[in-house]
Amino acid sequence: MSVTERFAGLPTGAKLFLILTAAILPIGLALVWIGQAGIKEANHVLEGRSNDQAKTAARSIESLIARNALALRIAAAGSLRDGRSDMCADTAQALATAPAISRRFALRSVNGDLLCTTGGFTAKDPQPLVAAGDIRVWLDPAAREIDIRVGVVGGMVTASLPIEEVRTAATNGGGIRFLALRDEDRELTVIPAPGRAADSLAFMDWPIGNSSLRVRIGVTRERITAVDQLVLLLPVLMWVAAALITWLLVSRLLIRPLKRLQRAVLGYQPGSGTLDLPRKLGPSTEIQELRDAFGRAFARVEDSERDMTDALEGQRKLVREVHHRVKNNLQVIASLLNIHGRSAANAEARAAYAGISRRVGALSIVHRNHFAEMEENRGISLRPLLSELAAELRAGAPDEARGFTIDLDLETAYTTQDVAVAVSFLVTEIVEFAMLNAPRDSIDISLRRTSELTARLSLGSEVLVPEDADEREKVQFERIVSGLAKQLRSTLERKLGRYSVDLPVFPPL
Repeated sequence: MSVTERFAGLPTGAKLFLILTAAILPIGLALVWIGQAGIKEANHVLEGRSNDQAKTAARSIESLIARNALALRIAAAGSLRDGRSDMCADTAQALATAPAISRRFALRSVNGDLLCTTGGFTAKDPQPLVAAGDIRVWLDPAAREIDIRVGVVGGMVTASLPIEEVRTAATNGGGIRFLALRDEDRELTVIPAPGRAADSLAFMDWPIGNSSLRVRIGVTRERITAVDQLVLLLPVLMWVAAALITWLLVSRLLIRPLKRLQRAVLGYQPGSGTLDLPRKLGPSTEIQELRDAFGRAFARVEDSERDMTDALEGQRKLVREVHHRVKNNLQVIASLLNIHGRSAANAEARAAYAGISRRVGALSIVHRNHFAEMEENRGISLRPLLSELAAELRAGAPDEARGFTIDLDLETAYTTQDVAVAVSFLVTEIVEFAMLNAPRDSIDISLRRTSELTARLSLGSEVLVPEDADEREKVQFERIVSGLAKQLRSTLERKLGRYSVDLPVFPPL
């Protein structure tokens, strides 16, 4: 078997791995040579950045000292010139407007005699004497402070900078790992060097405070090695090359065949016959196996859908038959009740038979409308339901209520079977109560949609007077209609001559 045939028999993943390895290896070798050329220049840049960080920190400390010295000179010169009794208070008041300036100081005469102190400042040694216009700076390691003495006309002023202010000024720019100050014979460490990281620091010395102090600053020594350069650059270039080559290979071996397979699958219409899949999908055996798997899966789906359709149709016929038989049985029961009611011995029994018959008839109407609803699957329509129920109640009215009229004003709304049953019984109870108590009056029934999911059912008649609760029949009637309203999960609103209740309905189409 030749090398070409062996390569063609490999899986697609192995082919991509071998091709990418052969393509990226020369790029990696080239990067090793190119990276070496930029390492030295990058190291110079990093060293320059370290120097800049150290210089910035030294200048910040010197600026802090110079700012305090200038403020002290201006404030103390005015107080000593005026010769007031409380010179320290005047000086402190003058410094109050200067931000980030030490307000703990001592005033001395030109001979070194202590004149006054403020802010709890501990007076320093009178030596050295400083002439007007001069500045002396030295360290006080015991107090961890920098002492500043400024000479002015008529005396001199001495103040101290806490080491915390020096540390803050030096570290504002970041990157400082070690900081120490030194005068002629003392040294004060501001930021100690980390124990294990001391060897990785670069140290630089800078004079500050008119060369009275020297600051030693340590920053992290940053250098880029050849390994670092390769780690940074090689993956990027390798990714670019791999992405281009992979795109070309995947487009040829995977994307194009998959798009052809996708078009065939999207063009399939259920019930249109077998799925027509392309036979030639390139050299990838995995995609060919995927095509065959699609064909088998669609065949199983077609068989399953056909079985489910047959089962659903059988179930629909069975449920339709059940509702139809329930409706017929209820109608038979209503007819039997009518027959027995006509042969009852007294009027009270006949009225009882008639009431039961009306309720059974209302339930029969709901089942008949539910049977019709199954053809459309939109819910039970309340408009034909209430129309048929009104006609049924009007036809079954007692002899004394033959002139009783029912006026309908109904909008189209659909609801569930449970709601329809409760509505039918509620309408039957109220209409029957009106027919029996006011047979010569009329009743109006209205249905108005109040929102996408609710509708209001209202029944109006002169006999519906909520305040009239003395009669036993009215008390029983109120208990029944209140219970039916609760089944609708709503409150029965009673007004003079009108009862209303909100119904849950389906959104309009």
